[in-house]
Amino acid sequence: MKRDIFQAIADPTRRAILVLISSTALTPNAIAEQFQTTRQAVSKHIKILNECDLLEEKKLGREIYYQLKIEKMKEVDEWLEQFKAIWEQRFSQLDQVLLNLKAKENEK
Repeated sequence: MKRDIFQAIADPTRRAILVLISSTALTPNAIAEQFQTTRQAVSKHIKILNECDLLEEKKLGREIYYQLKIEKMKEVDEWLEQFKAIWEQRFSQLDQVLLNLKAKENEK
């Protein structure tokens, strides 16, 4: 079953896992060591991340290593882009208000 990528990033533990594996591949045990929770709880998070197609699995011997599929995060970036435009417009408006206030104050 494929899940929505936003389900993956909705949980703080899953976001932390994504940060951990963004630069290097880790085994489930290595990931679990970073959290004060059970290995089974971390495995459930890994399963959801996998279902969201955010993980790349590599088998080396008996170990499975997980690494982030960074290109999949582009979907989140594209969704956020619409809000970035709104924020930039509002900051520009705020800059203009501040400049107008400063100009009025200098006139006094």
